[in-house]
Amino acid sequence: MSGQAQHCDIIIAGGGLAGCLIALALTERRPALDVRIVEPGKCLGGNHIWSFFDNDVAAEQRWLVEPLVCHRWIGYDVAFPAHRRTISDAAYNSIESERLDIVTRERIAPERIIRAGVNALDAHTVSLSNGEVMRAKTVIDARGPGDMSTLDLGWQKFVGLEINVPGGHGLERPIIMDATVEQIDGYRFVYCLPLDAETVFVEDTYYSNTPELDVPAIRERIIAYAAGKGWPTNGGGREETGVLPVAYGGDFHAYWKSTGSHQAKAGLRAGLFNAMTGYSLPDAVRLAIALSDKPELDIAAYAANHWRQQGYFRLLGKMLFNAAVPDQRYQIFERFYRLSPGLIARFYSGQPSLYDKFRILCGKPPVPIGRALRALFSGRK
Repeated sequence: MSGQAQHCDIIIAGGGLAGCLIALALTERRPALDVRIVEPGKCLGGNHIWSFFDNDVAAEQRWLVEPLVCHRWIGYDVAFPAHRRTISDAAYNSIESERLDIVTRERIAPERIIRAGVNALDAHTVSLSNGEVMRAKTVIDARGPGDMSTLDLGWQKFVGLEINVPGGHGLERPIIMDATVEQIDGYRFVYCLPLDAETVFVEDTYYSNTPELDVPAIRERIIAYAAGKGWPTNGGGREETGVLPVAYGGDFHAYWKSTGSHQAKAGLRAGLFNAMTGYSLPDAVRLAIALSDKPELDIAAYAANHWRQQGYFRLLGKMLFNAAVPDQRYQIFERFYRLSPGLIARFYSGQPSLYDKFRILCGKPPVPIGRALRALFSGRK
């Protein structure tokens, strides 16, 4: 890099999932644009496994994520104290961060991926940690969450370990939720991905009121769970940790303003995640495609509209975190997984029908009525 300011069309600050998807979509559909990624880490995407159901990404948008998919299964299992089920016709996919890094570097010229930190940025300028300055028609900030104190939050947090099982682990498909485990720190479940015949990724997950993550303790729980399955492990594989916000209320305008009112943003920084699950991949795909259709898209308006559309999911989150007794939260999910596969698929895609919304809420509630009513009228909208 020279000592003079670099000029380009679009700078994406942050080479995580959201930033890379935008860069890939623009490079594919707007090749005349000069798009740059600024990322301080050695590898784009960090250390993550992202998963999604087929229905989470519209068929006409699958072209963006298809080259990134490392694993694909048909069907998955869930297990609860009073209910077990195999949903056999749902396709489930996983993307490993290593694959995201490889594909992005294959498709974007090396000089357009700048390894540096960001000291400051605004709508048109990025000041790098190495003293360089970059200017662009548009700067998109995709560096993680803004001021979370502006939102009412629960948390989905987890530790995941990759376990090698000589001779095979015996899983034919993922276990999306195993809630037969001891309920600790809210709703706890274990998630298992059979990456190959002898490798399984085991994630211990919590819907908790706090973001604190006791990694050593959870690691020991994973090892104990694996031993119970006949999967002895001595570690050495991938370890992943995460703390995802589950927003059930708050002031979205204040959240957006906390990282610059006039700044274009993406991913968690734009509030583009499912308010109930915390997952951001489907929304990251949608924004990337929308920007490739219209690079001058008003992302602030787009994100505000997404917040409004998530009102139903915030209602469910409020019931989960403020109404359900913490060690009984699993009953909400146990009841949910008795519903039709189509409804479950539409829910996870973030697009439940009006009937779906009614069906989820109708019937005997799995939380005390008094607590439910207090939760409905508490906190910020």
